[in-house]
Order: sequence, then C-alpha cells, then structure tokens
Amino acid sequence: MDFEIPADIKAYLKELDDFIEREIKPLENSNDNIRFFDHRREWARTDFERGGLPRHEWEELLAEMRRRADKAGHFRYALPREYGGKDGTNLGMAIIREHLAAKGLGLHCDLQNESSIVGNLPTVLMFRDFGTEKQKKEFIPGILDGSIRVAFGLTEPNHGSDATWMETHAERDGDYWKINGAKMWNTGLHVATHDFVFARTKGKDGDPKGITCFIVPTKTPGFKIEEWMWTFNMPTDHPRISLTDVRIPANEDAILGDPEDGLAVAQHFVHENRIRQAASSLGAAQFCINEAVKYAKQRKPFGKPLAANQAIQWPLVELHTEAEMLRTLIYKTAWQMDQMSKPDVARKLSDKVAMCNYRANRLVCDAADRAMQIHGGIGYSRHKPFEHIYRHHRRYRITEGSEEIQMRRVAQYLFGFFKDRRAE
Repeated sequence: MDFEIPADIKAYLKELDDFIEREIKPLENSNDNIRFFDHRREWARTDFERGGLPRHEWEELLAEMRRRADKAGHFRYALPREYGGKDGTNLGMAIIREHLAAKGLGLHCDLQNESSIVGNLPTVLMFRDFGTEKQKKEFIPGILDGSIRVAFGLTEPNHGSDATWMETHAERDGDYWKINGAKMWNTGLHVATHDFVFARTKGKDGDPKGITCFIVPTKTPGFKIEEWMWTFNMPTDHPRISLTDVRIPANEDAILGDPEDGLAVAQHFVHENRIRQAASSLGAAQFCINEAVKYAKQRKPFGKPLAANQAIQWPLVELHTEAEMLRTLIYKTAWQMDQMSKPDVARKLSDKVAMCNYRANRLVCDAADRAMQIHGGIGYSRHKPFEHIYRHHRRYRITEGSEEIQMRRVAQYLFGFFKDRRAE
C-alpha cells in the first residue's frame, strides 16, 4: 500500500500556495480588507442594520477572490473538463481542502461561506446529472459566471433529518403546480435567483418516493422570506420562508430529476460533500493544534515554557493523534470513492464517509476549545481565530446530517440493518 500523496496533487498544492501568495494575500491586505479576518471580522462581515445579512463589501471581496481563482484555473478544479475544470478527484479535493483550512483564516478559504479558491460547486453536477438539455444550457453557465444562484430548500420548521415527513405539498392546478408550505435554513436566498424547493406531490408521510424537486424563481408571487435566523456565527443568510399558492408551470423544465424521486437529487452529492467537509474540519483542527503547540513553547509562566507541563502536552497529544488517524481514514475513503461508481459508494462506503465526517467535525470543536484554553485570555478574545473556528464548525455537527444521523448510518452497517450490506 502506498500512503504517499500523489505527485500531481503535491505539485498542485505548491501551485495553489504560489497563487495565494501572489494574488490572494495582497488582495486580503489591501483597502483594510484584513478587517474581515482580524478581531473585527464579525462586525465587518455583518450588516446588523439590515437583518444581520452579509455586508455588500464582504460579499464583493469574496466574489473578486472567486474571479481571480477562476481566471487562474483553480476555482473549477473539481468539475469535469467539459465545464472548464480539471476532473479533480475526491482524494485530490480532500487533500486540497485540508491543506487550505490548515492555513487558518484567510481569503483563500473562508469556510463560514463555503468559500475557497477551489470551489465545491455541487449544483453544477446536479444539473449535469439530472437536468434537461434546456436546464443544462441555462443554469450551468449561469452558475459558473455568477449570474444565477440556486438555493436549497429541503429542511422545514418542523422537519429536519426526517425529510420524508415534510409538510410542504404541491398539487396540480391546470397547467401549473401550486406549492404551499414553509422552509427553514434556506441558505443564500438574499442573493439567489432560484430555489430548489422540495415538496410532496404523491404518497404519504414517511414515503421516500413522491417528493419532487421544483426549481422556483425567487421572485415568484407567494414566495416570501419571513425572517432571517441569527446564528452562533454571524452574518446570517439563513432565512425561514413561506410558500403560499406558489404557481410553477407544469412542464419538465420546472422540475429537476424524476418528479417522484426528488430525494435522489437532494442526496446526489451527499457523500462528496461530507468527505470534503471532513477534510476541511481536519485542516482547521490541525491549525488549532499547531498554533497551541507554538504558543505553549513560547509562553513562559513561572519561568518555564507551558510546553514543559504534561497538563498542556497530553491533551494536545490526544488531539494530534486523532488528527493523524482521521487523516488516514479520510484519504483512504476518498481514494476508495474514486475507484467506484456513485451507487457503489452509497452501498459500500456510506458508513466510512459518515465516520470521517462526524469525527472530524467533533475534532475541530475540541481542538479549537483546547487552543483557547492553552492561550488563556487572549485565546478567548477575538484577537485569536479560535472562537471563530469553533463557532463556525460547531454547526457542522448539525448540518449535512447531524452527527447522530451519521452515527446511525454507521450502526446500520455495523449491526446489519442496511439491506445492501446485509445482502452481501
């Protein structure tokens, strides 16, 4: 078995580092843009007088970063070459996302916004794999040039992990579908042109079939943002919305994928997202560990370095050990994903992806907390990045499938409740 990072990925990391130093760091440090990353970051990013939404200046800076990364050929790395990408692998994306997050806060990789010089871009692949020819021609170029933004409306005020029990329904009304219901945490709607709205069109509560993914223009009458949900990590772009007699043309171009199997669309990119999120959390955890070690060697209370104390050493040893183990599991799982089809990944690797994700998300919270403790008062302050890292990554223990849901998936495999594994 070869555990070396492939030579082409190693060379690409160097190329990304050079690009960051040449293009992104100067942009980050010009015009006081550093205010979005230093102790002023939450205030600088958040327009508290506008419902807590992101400030225009902050989002324009992120857009400029994406433009530069796209021009340099990095932003679309994970996409197929037909869309200007590099056919990036799951292993490549895992290594890259860990590498970028391990650099700490910066314009190169701001995970609060899922923003990075190497984009994730799952909606492009959703349209490629489920879209009609008309949808592909309209949406994919628009998503890539930023003229079209598609939000994702699956979670509801009364339903999160139990998506098959959603209360949003759609029914035929002549030449239209009429949608009524509500969605929660419908992220990105302040700038979205369209929203994926998942609604039950057939069947009963609990049925996985009979749910449809509608492509709803956000300016459609009856589509209303009710409130912006303020979160642990601000700014917010997470609204609660209502849908009241929202009318959508009853044709194939208003629906993404099989009208009776919309959950397949929702779950299409789940494994790729989870392994990449795990890699990012691992990178951020390693950053916290490294910074705590550095500080412990420099800080000398009572005439000797903090690092001389086992009470300081041992918690960091535990965290560093878990990071090493997780790195091996994440890389191995990502590599295995590259060797098989998406259906096989879902059947054979879903438990391993879940292990990577929930453990990495938990690790980064523990590492950020420990880094705060070792840094003392300054660690608790906003003059260090640990509180920001903790507040951001804490949400990942809930979103993208809560850690309880992911542990349940591991248990399904472990105890033989997952039918495909049991059949094997």
